[in-house]
Amino acid sequence: MKRQMLTISLLILGLCVLGVSAAAQTWETENQDFFKINYFANNVAGAPDATVRIDNPGSDAATKVGIDGSGTSDLCAMIYVFDNDQQLSECCGCLVTPNGLRTLSVRKDLTGNPLTGVVSNNGVIKIVSSAINNSPCDPTSDVYPAPAIRAWASHIQNKVGASYPITETAFTNATLSEEEFFFNLEEQCSFAQRLGSGHAICSCGTGD
Repeated sequence: MKRQMLTISLLILGLCVLGVSAAAQTWETENQDFFKINYFANNVAGAPDATVRIDNPGSDAATKVGIDGSGTSDLCAMIYVFDNDQQLSECCGCLVTPNGLRTLSVRKDLTGNPLTGVVSNNGVIKIVSSAINNSPCDPTSDVYPAPAIRAWASHIQNKVGASYPITETAFTNATLSEEEFFFNLEEQCSFAQRLGSGHAICSCGTGD
């Protein structure tokens, strides 16, 4: 009897371990197409403004997530802007409808309202593709990652002679870890917006 109970206990423990491993694996796997990253540079007076463009390709991923507000293919681009000293400067959530194109100015929309009042000259832009959550796009809590927003950014390169060369690249896919998601993005965004009293909130530009 004792041996049988021990066997059952070991079986239950093994299933629990497998469940935890599966949950961790699911998080890592499901977020491969949720998290986009790019950079901005030379965001200074006299240089041209850089641009971020965001598109919702019409994926039905948001319909499948099964949370309040689902049932359409609308997506949120949860945007988190970091200075090159690793400090979150601004964040916001922008609605992007299927086949819509949203255009944002780096200078006016993404770095014009920093938490500290000091505009970032160089930094990182992170986007989490998400289902509709609260208002309808709240980057501070209850973000539910869902594929498959696409984004591009122009880059102001170092000055050559009298002009600044401009390049453009697509946002790069990255793996979204739980620590990055909950602490570095959601919690820091919530804290910055509460502390900022109107600052640390970026804007969503034009179009859709």
